Amino acid sequence: MNKTELIDAMAADAGITKAAAKKSLESFLGNVEGSLKKGNRVSLVGFGSWSVSRRNAREGRNPQTGATIKIAAKNVVKFKAGTELGNAVN
Repeated sequence: MNKTELIDAMAADAGITKAAAKKSLESFLGNVEGSLKKGNRVSLVGFGSWSVSRRNAREGRNPQTGATIKIAAKNVVKFKAGTELGNAVN
């Protein structure tokens, strides 16, 4: 399912316009992103939680040349599925 299909499904399920569904989805995504940028955790009970984790700098190898390269440190987003979501998939 892509973003357009999700907006269509949200509009149909909630009985709202596609424009309203798009605005709602963009608001949700914006708020999740904003919270993660601040270093906070976002948790939806039963669905899952997003968190930010720090990945330290490390050395890697260029697969073509075998040369050692430095990989910069960065923050990464992690998602952990909730129990209800996991049970629904299985």
